[in-house]
Amino acid sequence: MKAANSNFEVDLAARAYKEMVTNGFVPDFELGVVKQIEKIEQEEASRQRLAKHQKRVALQARAIKSGDIKESGDTIEPGEAQESGQSKSIESKPISKPIKDLRSLLWSSIDNPESRDLDQIEYAERLPDGNTRLLIGIADVDFFVGRSTAIDEHAYSNATSVYTGIVTYPMLPDQLSTDLSSLVPDGDRRAIVFDLTLNKLGAIVQSDIYPAWVRNHAKLDYEMIGAWLEQIEENPGTGTVQVPAKVRKISGLTEQILLQNELTEQIQKLRREHGALMLQTIEAKTITKDGQVLDLQSVERNPARELIENLMIAANIGVSHYLESQGVPSIRRIVRTPERWSRIVEVARSYGERLPAIPDALALSRFLIARRKADPLQFPDLSLAIVKLLGPGEYVVQIPGQKVEGHFALAVRDYTHATAPNRRYADLVTQRLIKSTLDSVPIGYSLPELNSVAAQCTERENAAKKVERTVRKIASAILLSSRIGDIFDGIVTGAKKDATYVRILRPPVEGRIIKGERGLDVGDKIKVRLLATNPDLAYIDFACVKNQGKAHHKHHSRD
Repeated sequence: MKAANSNFEVDLAARAYKEMVTNGFVPDFELGVVKQIEKIEQEEASRQRLAKHQKRVALQARAIKSGDIKESGDTIEPGEAQESGQSKSIESKPISKPIKDLRSLLWSSIDNPESRDLDQIEYAERLPDGNTRLLIGIADVDFFVGRSTAIDEHAYSNATSVYTGIVTYPMLPDQLSTDLSSLVPDGDRRAIVFDLTLNKLGAIVQSDIYPAWVRNHAKLDYEMIGAWLEQIEENPGTGTVQVPAKVRKISGLTEQILLQNELTEQIQKLRREHGALMLQTIEAKTITKDGQVLDLQSVERNPARELIENLMIAANIGVSHYLESQGVPSIRRIVRTPERWSRIVEVARSYGERLPAIPDALALSRFLIARRKADPLQFPDLSLAIVKLLGPGEYVVQIPGQKVEGHFALAVRDYTHATAPNRRYADLVTQRLIKSTLDSVPIGYSLPELNSVAAQCTERENAAKKVERTVRKIASAILLSSRIGDIFDGIVTGAKKDATYVRILRPPVEGRIIKGERGLDVGDKIKVRLLATNPDLAYIDFACVKNQGKAHHKHHSRD
């Protein structure tokens, strides 16, 4: 494709592939993976035929017993025993823990509109004592991906799905991640269910984990549900907010989503009280058509995203407690105490607030809550600065009974990753640890092997972010190629000895400051002039024309 006002022609898909290879990923599935997928699909087809036959025989036996048909040869058509639409009935290999049938529960999922790799579905119900039962169904990916198989080795190598905005490189083949091991709507699927009871304060008071058959009755998306919940927040008690048609047409789903939202508010309140950081960063989504970059769209947090985030945090904490109680090591996700706390203190001081000299998540949380109320428009900019100063997360192995550093931003010390086994290898390994305890068999991983998995997942996650950032910068360079000389509001996102980086606000693009960068630090609000773009090299260069970071922060308009 040719960028406007540019001599560069950039094939974004080819560049995404190149960045994957450059950063050590394997973009294509090897021959062994292809053969294994073919075998899995053949086995699933056989299981489906067997399941249909068994259902037909069972229905016919019941009909004969009731006298509806005679045993002399009357038959029941196979279609009478089948689900409608795209549903599939997948029988499983026997395991020691009985598999519950929870397909009749009103399960639903909330994800991006285009997502097909659905890892989790949710269901909640009010209990007579005032507590709430929360069920999180997680796709049983391990059922299809045996350890040390070709698919497993590929998944370990990449360790994560990579979302470049142009091309998605899934950790698992599409036949699994978007179908057989995905909790797609109207399909019977195997799942590992986290069954949690939470009190009125949002704390987990009881939990259980077990395998089950589940059925996703509604695939909802963040934008639709987020807009609806936002309207409810803005018009409390009026009863005038229109329920989305997709929710309204399924009996009971409106009440189900509202109960989940009520529950997540309780969880969020409890997290805030313990010092969880309620950050609100803005992500950039590349909008393309026929290979042409049309726009960079801001993807902001909304109540639906917060709903899923809080429910998944509850599920992951429940898994941590479970594995600890079983005496099994787990892979935890942590964000260490920030090394640049002193800079966070300086940022807070520029707003007229004082934070303690020693890192304090609760004090920082209270500061952020106050700023969100005082200036919601500018809060994403502050959130971005704090995220950069907190530093990246990492995976570590938690040995039962030993103290481990917690997740500073979430204000929890018992947080594992277990809710996205289609997309993250750490979650797949966690699922295997869970299932080994359910089956009362050895976990199959030594401590050095788990440490190796944790290190691999951390390194590959950082590499994936680099790929995604580079491809986004290439697209941004194309988009901005016609705006050389324009001035933008921005915030400093990186300050090293050899380079200083800025994120402009509209469109949400990151680039390097090559003039006027002296004295700038992360969190400074500045105005920059666009000097040059180079899509081929993924360069976007700015000059700082005004530093507003040292002055008192006031509301200002964006260019």
